[in-house]
Amino acid sequence: MPPVLALYEDVFSNEATLALPPLPRMILVVHGSVTIADRSLSDGDSWNGEAAATLAAGTAGATCWRFELTSGPGADSVRAGVSSRAKLSARLDTLPAGDLLLRADSVGFPPGGCAYLHRHQGPGIRCLIEGGIRIDTHGRSTSYGPGGAWYETGPDAVFAQAAADRPSRFIRVMILPRARGQEFDPIRQRGRQGQTARAAIQDLRRRADRAAEGVVRGRRRQDSRAKPAS
Repeated sequence: MPPVLALYEDVFSNEATLALPPLPRMILVVHGSVTIADRSLSDGDSWNGEAAATLAAGTAGATCWRFELTSGPGADSVRAGVSSRAKLSARLDTLPAGDLLLRADSVGFPPGGCAYLHRHQGPGIRCLIEGGIRIDTHGRSTSYGPGGAWYETGPDAVFAQAAADRPSRFIRVMILPRARGQEFDPIRQRGRQGQTARAAIQDLRRRADRAAEGVVRGRRRQDSRAKPAS
C-alpha cells in the first residue's frame, strides 16, 4: 500500500511540549517559538528529521505546521497543552520510480500573479501562508485563504491564480525523483536567515514510516513561473 503524506497544525500553549515518534518529517514554525533538538526556531524557521523528536514551545506558545510521511491517514489529537489538527492527508498513489527526495520550499506570487498550466515530477501537499490563491485541476476551481491546504498529484495539470490585491505565498512539500533534487535554502519568511534542513527518502514504498537514509532541505524562492495576470 502506498505511503501517506499528512499535514498537521500543532497549537502549543506556553512552554508545552510534544514528543514525536521516528518518522520522516518537516516542521514549519508559523508563529511563536519552539526548541527542537537544542535548536531554537521562531516565525518562518523550518526543521526536518527522521528520528524521534520533542518540540518545546516558548513562553508565548507556538503554532507549527508538521508534514509527515506515514503509513496511515492523520487524526486530530489533544495532549497536555498541545492541540493537533489533521489539516490534510493524501495517499501517494503517483510516486515516481526509483530513489526519492522529500523536498520542502515556498512559492511566492506578486498580486495577480499566476502559474500557467503545469505538472510536477511527483505528488505533494501545499498550504497557503499568506494572501489568496485559486487552484484549477481535475476540472475544478477552488479558492484558498491563509491556512488552506490542497494536494497535487504531480502528473495532473494545475493552473494557479493568486489574489489580485496582495502578495501570496504557500509552503509545499513534494516527493520527487532524487536525480532531480536540488540544494536550496530553508523556508524563510520576511527575509530572515535560518538553518539548513534536508532529508532524502529511500525505499519509500517498502517502509513509509522508516526511511533508510535521507536528505531534506527547504528554501524560500520566488517561482520563476509566477507572472502578472494579463
